[in-house]
Order: sequence, then C-alpha cells, then structure tokens
Amino acid sequence: MSQKHPVIAVTGSSGAGTSTVKNSFEQIFRRQKLKATIVEGDSFHRYDREAMKKAVTESEKINGRPISHFGPEANEFEKLEALFKEYSDSGRGQTRLYLHNDEEAEPWQQKAGTFTPWKDIEAGSDLLFYEGLHGGVKTDSADVAKHVDLLVGVVPIVNLEWIQKIYRDTSARGYSAEAVTQTILRRMHDYVHYITPQFSRTHINFQRVPTVDTSNPFIARAIPTLDESMVVIRFRNPQGVDFPFLLNMIHDSFMSRPNTIVVPGGKMGMAIELILTPLILDIVAKSRA
Repeated sequence: MSQKHPVIAVTGSSGAGTSTVKNSFEQIFRRQKLKATIVEGDSFHRYDREAMKKAVTESEKINGRPISHFGPEANEFEKLEALFKEYSDSGRGQTRLYLHNDEEAEPWQQKAGTFTPWKDIEAGSDLLFYEGLHGGVKTDSADVAKHVDLLVGVVPIVNLEWIQKIYRDTSARGYSAEAVTQTILRRMHDYVHYITPQFSRTHINFQRVPTVDTSNPFIARAIPTLDESMVVIRFRNPQGVDFPFLLNMIHDSFMSRPNTIVVPGGKMGMAIELILTPLILDIVAKSRA
C-alpha cells in the first residue's frame, strides 16, 4: 500500500459485473476531477487467444486438468504485483491492452484476441484503478492484494454470475451457449482456489441477489434486472461507516448484520457513490498531504 500513489482495485469473476461498477468509479473520478490510470485485468493474461487454446489442450494431455484464466498458469500474477508495487513506490509502471474483438483491434491494426505492446503509463495520475479477475489474488509467488489501498469485490450469487457470463459471451463475443458452459466447468478448480478467496481480503463486497428464479442458469433467456434484485454490501471493518446516513439516504435499505447493509438493486449505483466517494477522496487527500 502507498499513501503517495494509491492503488484501488475492483475484483470479480468473469460475468460478475465488474465493468458496471467500473463505470461508477469512472463517474466518481470525473466528477471529482481525479486523473486515474486505468488497468484492465485481461491485459495480464499470459497467452493471447490462439496460444491459450494450445496451452489448454497441452495442459489436459500432460496434467489431466486444463488451465484457465482464473489460475496462475494462464496469468502474469508476478507482473501484476510488480506494477502495483512500482506504482505505489513511484507512480510509474507499464501496462497493455487485451483486444477482445474486431472493434477493439481495428485501431491497433491487430487481430482480435491479441495484446497491444507494453507501454509506460502516463505520468501525473492521482491513482491507479484496476478492474479484473485478480485485484486481490495471493499465491505462493505473488501477493497482489497487499499493495491495494482500497479493494472492492463484486460478487453476485453464482447462478446470476453464470447467467451474466453466458449472456455476455453469446451475445457480445459470439460463443455458443455450450462453449461457455464448458468454459465454466473447465474453470471450476481455479474459481474455488484463486477467485473466491479474494473476497475474504476485500474491504467492501457488493453481492447482487436476484429476487426472481435463477435456479437453472443454463436455460435463462434474460439477465435479472437490477430492479429484480437486492444488493448485499458487506464491510470488512465497519468502524467509521455512517450506517444511519446510508439508511436515511437509500430508501428501503436495511441492516442484516452489524457490518452489512442491504439495498434495492436499483439503488446500487447510488450506494456505490455514497459509500466510495468519501473513501476515494480520503485516500487521495492523504496522498497529496
């Protein structure tokens, strides 16, 4: 962690909705006139799309278990930790982009599924903001979480997470429902060992819980809306959290535990801004002091 060059991370599984929360953060940065260095978690995958397919096949043959983007074999955890540490120490570092589709790849004149070259991040930012799978990961060889000043988890219940992933990957990325289901199954070992443990290290978790039937996520035809959900917000350390203020500002919210507030899904964006804006401003103020 660094008071001079803070690192903020949103972490969540594929299909968890971290991109939506990222948009809320970017609105906060814009309104508060904060310059943020944005880092996408996919840029720290180890393989491009074609190489990953080969690595999965080879791992199945040799180890009897495929690697996945959730685990250490397919990611550069050490490089991610090195970036967080370097930024914390000096406000510097290098990152790149992963080009998911033709639209993203066209300006770079590259193929979809490849990486842009590594480049130095722009100097003079107020903070580094990471959004991806591994903002709070910890392994025998890398401890990313220890360099993060504010770690936020986005954790819908697992059936909703799968519905969102299947819908996104079939509609936006062109995969079949069967292919996405196989990806979910292939990743399960790494999901249990490298994704879920992060949510015990987060400072705050936002967990969306649908109020409609999601019992079979593999046949769902639509994603439950925010208005069809509640959001459970858990604080690891509730000291200093003004719960009476939040309950007063967010109608129909309630406390379920001394460190947990539950809000209507449609108020999730409002809750994010009410909770996170003062935390971000406090972190930045300390960095400037």
